[in-house]
Amino acid sequence: MEFKKVIEKRRSVRSYTEDEIPKKDIEEIIRIGHTAPSAGNRQARDFIVVEDEKEKRRLVENAYGQSFIGDAPWVIVVCAHKKRSAERYGDRGRELYSIQDATAAVENILLALVDMGYSSCWIGAFDEDKVSKQLEIPDGVRPIAILPIGHPAGMPRKPEKMNAEELTHHGSW
Repeated sequence: MEFKKVIEKRRSVRSYTEDEIPKKDIEEIIRIGHTAPSAGNRQARDFIVVEDEKEKRRLVENAYGQSFIGDAPWVIVVCAHKKRSAERYGDRGRELYSIQDATAAVENILLALVDMGYSSCWIGAFDEDKVSKQLEIPDGVRPIAILPIGHPAGMPRKPEKMNAEELTHHGSW
């Protein structure tokens, strides 16, 4: 699919069919996520793949009841590896670069999903402490996004966007 079409086709999908997704496709999605740029090539992001129904239901609870998470056949939790980035960049790596590394990977994943015929919704509303405990995420690593992955049961309409010219400043604010 043409790159511009992939970007414009992406939607936050919250309804999935029961169709299976092969594990090899999930592995490819993560590989593509991992190709995202990273500060100093620290690759300060990690991926937790959740397929178990019980664990997905716990993620639903820990994400304030967003039930569609549990309806997806796969869930990927993308984490910022703060410690890995801080080893080179100190506080800035810990508090900013690691998050940028993880979020760049999330966007790569979302676009790869569209290209492969799948869909997701970037979920940032969750209890970080509970998700970290549930998934045994170590200190120095922070969950950034929960991505339920499935075949779309339908496509939401294109949301209204502000005009990019309203958001663009030249030289200064």
